[in-house]
Formats: sequence, C-alpha cells, structure tokens
Amino acid sequence: MREDSAKNKTKIGRVFLVGAGCGRADLITLRGLNLLKDCDAVVYDDLIDRELLMAVPGTAECFYMGKRQGKHGASQEEICEALIRLAREGKRVVRLKGGDPYVFGRGGEEMMALLAAGIPCEEVPGVSSAIAIPAEAGIPVTHRGLSQSLHIITGHTALGKEGLPEDLERLAGLNGTLVFLMGLSRLERLAERLMAGGKSPDTPAAVLSGGCAPCRQEVRGTLGNIAEKAKKAGVLPPAVIVIGQTASLALKGGGMRPLDGIRAGITGTPAITGKLRSLLEGLGAQVHTVMELQAVPLPLPESMEALWDGTPRFLVFTSANGAEIFFEFLRERKADLRRFAACRFAVIGPSTGEALKRHGIVPDLCPEIHTSRGLALALAEAVRHGKKKAAGGFPGERNPAGGGPGEKNRAGSMPEDIALLRSEQGARILPQILQENGLSVRDVPLYRLERGRTAEELPALDWLLFSSAGGVEQFFARYGALPEGARCLCIGEVTAKRLADFVPEPPLTARTPSAQAMAEALCREVMGGSYK
Repeated sequence: MREDSAKNKTKIGRVFLVGAGCGRADLITLRGLNLLKDCDAVVYDDLIDRELLMAVPGTAECFYMGKRQGKHGASQEEICEALIRLAREGKRVVRLKGGDPYVFGRGGEEMMALLAAGIPCEEVPGVSSAIAIPAEAGIPVTHRGLSQSLHIITGHTALGKEGLPEDLERLAGLNGTLVFLMGLSRLERLAERLMAGGKSPDTPAAVLSGGCAPCRQEVRGTLGNIAEKAKKAGVLPPAVIVIGQTASLALKGGGMRPLDGIRAGITGTPAITGKLRSLLEGLGAQVHTVMELQAVPLPLPESMEALWDGTPRFLVFTSANGAEIFFEFLRERKADLRRFAACRFAVIGPSTGEALKRHGIVPDLCPEIHTSRGLALALAEAVRHGKKKAAGGFPGERNPAGGGPGEKNRAGSMPEDIALLRSEQGARILPQILQENGLSVRDVPLYRLERGRTAEELPALDWLLFSSAGGVEQFFARYGALPEGARCLCIGEVTAKRLADFVPEPPLTARTPSAQAMAEALCREVMGGSYK
C-alpha cells in the first residue's frame, strides 16, 4: 500500500485544453466530449453550457474558475496553478473553455505554463463565438461578393489607448468583415475611431449576444448609429460586434421550429430525460438537465420467490425501471421463466411494454389510458369478466406496439391475485382501486428513486418538466423553489397532484404519461393550441 501511494505521488497526469464551443452542449467536438466522459477533474469557465458537466463522471472533481467583466473570479495565475497541481496528482484534467481556447481564451498562456512545468498537455479546438454568434443571427462572416476576409479583434486590451487596439484606424481600410469580441463597453469609441479612419458611417453593423449568454439580443444598424441602438436596447455583455457588408444579411430558415427560444429544464431518470432531450431539442428548445434521478434497487424479501410458486396471478409493472430491475433479480437467482407459465403480465403503457418485450415477454394487458387509475380499472375489469370473455382476449387489453388483442387465457380462467412490481414511491391509487374491487394485492417495492447528479445552480428557465411525483419531491428538497418565471409541465395527474403541495399555480399536464405527450403538450401551449 505504501509503495502504491508513493507511485501515485510521482505519477504525472495530463491536461487537455478543450473548447466547449459556443452555445448548446452538442456544439462541443466529439473528441472533447469523450475526454470529458473519461476525466478525473474538470476546470471550467462561465460561458459553457452547464449541461456538459452532466457528462463528467460522478467520481471526478469539478472546479469553477470563471471570471467575467465586473465580477471577481480566479486569476489566470490561480487557474494555471490549479491545472499543474491536479496533473501532478496523477489526474486526467479537462480545462473546459467557452468557444475555442486559442481565440482570445488565454489558452496559449495556460499551455505555456503547463509546458514549462513539464505537464503533458494538448489543445482540442472548439467553435469560436466570433463565428457561431453571427451565424446564429443569420450573418455569415464571409460571403462571396461581400466579404473575402475575416478579422477577429479584441475590443478589450491593456496595450492600446482607451483599451482599444492601437491600429484600429488602419483596420478601417479593410474590406472584409470585422468581428470584435469583448468590446461592448467601448462600442461608441470603437465606432468613432473606425469612422475617423475612413470607414463609412453607412457600413452595416450588428451587436449580438447569444450562445450561453444569459440574455439573448440582436441589434442591427450602421456603424454611425449602432452604439446608440445597442445602448437603447440595453444589450448586456458578453456580445459580439460585427462590422461589414455581411452584417446586413439575415440568412435564417423561413420555418421556425415550434420551441425555438424556449429554455426547458428536465428532471427524471436517464431513460426519460434522454427521450425528452431528443424530442425537445428536435423542436428547437434549449434543454438543461436540472436533476437526474437514479432507480436504486431495494433488498427484496424472501417472499419474492413465492411469485413463481405456480399460482395464477397478474405481475404488474408501472415503469421500464421496474421491469429491468425485476429481470435482473431473476438473472441473479438463475430463475427459469417457465415458472411463470400460469402468470399474466400487465403494464401501464407502451414504453413499459417494450421493456418487457426486450426480455421475451409480450404483455397480456395494457390499458387504453396509460395512468395508474386506468391500469387499475383495466385490471379490475379483466378479472371481473375474464372467464366468460377469455376466448376473445382480455377486456381493455391491447398490444403495446399497436396490434390486435393479446393472446387468449391459457388456463381458461383469470388470476385474481395481483403483484405490483414497482417503485416504493408508487401512487397509492393503484392498490386502492384494486382492493376496492375485492382483489388480492401484493405491493412489492423493487426500487426507490434517489437524486443523482444535479445542476450546481438553476439556470434561467421558461419551463420545468417533471416526470414523476418522486422527482417533484427531490427537486424541492434540493432547490427549495422554482426558478423565477418558470412554468411547470407534469407527466401526469399523480405528479401534478404532488406538485400542488409545493406551488399554487396549476401546472400544464400531458394528456398521457409519456415523453412524447409532454413534448406535444409544451408545443400546443407555446403555439396557442395550433400545434398538431
């Protein structure tokens, strides 16, 4: 043990200067994302999509070292010292920087410090805000017939007079596109000096904030009036200034996606958040994973094995998580699925049904209404009329994939014993309705939902989506309150009812409990009911 400890102290790690891109998390390069997924520590700045931190392993250390205009933050020396220290501890370190590390990101200074300290290091390029922010506004930085060159200039330097580049007047004679970063506070003087250098006051100009900026704004004008317009609009840093003929262009698609500009926070297990993210981003939303939930298996009682004693019964699943944990339990015990020959399988909805199918089981019953109440009523109806209708399939059942009725009752009679295999936080209404209908119910908690990784701080959101009542509880235990101005969307009535214990305003509720229905509900609300 002592020898291993001594080796670790002398082991040198590696540092990767990774450009996070400008804007949404998926603008990072594939190489950068893979490095994040395999790092031991990450040191990050302000202007990144915090969603990227969800890709970092749970065992990795995260260090925020941002510094923005007007706000105290870590000095460049402190950042370099931290990178060197972490590498000397033997860690694989990702230095995550907004945009591209070498485009006014001081990446060169960090690389020089690492090389001087003998630390193995590498730079991974990223999409620069100098290109991405104009593109987001429909401005190409070069365009045939308008601009054959691009000049990226800092609008904040300690070397020039007034904090502006010394050769600003000479830049006025260039015919290409001028893109200034970090120059918003000096925009008026910047424009004056360019005009003094011979740049026409009628030259198209734009001031743009986007990407990961807290406030997205777009101001168009000319070199002669852009400073006044930006001031009147109250544009906040960080912003990109574009001057040149291409600043008059707005090359945007004609058909906006229904959720363009909407900031949506999602909560839930990776299974549901993965679906929500794919759907919402495809519709144009900017998606933030606010909180992940983990399905943690519970110790199962010995009586669990009684479920395959040959007694006809319904095995009921209310989530894909429950199905996966149940079959893992069977694998661990090397249980023979033929022991369930007398059993029927019921699911709350198609997604849960698909989870069963992956294990070779076609559900016998799936209600038309995919809720706990709908499932309970379908089960009660199936048992009540099972014997006389066995020849035609179970009442209320349907193939989750959309086919015809399920298979006929193999035993010629309907089981009246029902085992609920689900979360310990499952809705009470399910066993309650079954018991009210005289059925024998065994509630077997397979797992509990526990809070996994969460956002360090809540971003500005327009909508917050909850996919379970347990998720509502965990969210308020973690954050205490909703983000200011955010509205809520719930996957179903049970989740909405739990949310009512924390906030008075009724949430938007999906018509059926699924990621697809949640996305559709949000589109209908945003578009005033016109979305189909």
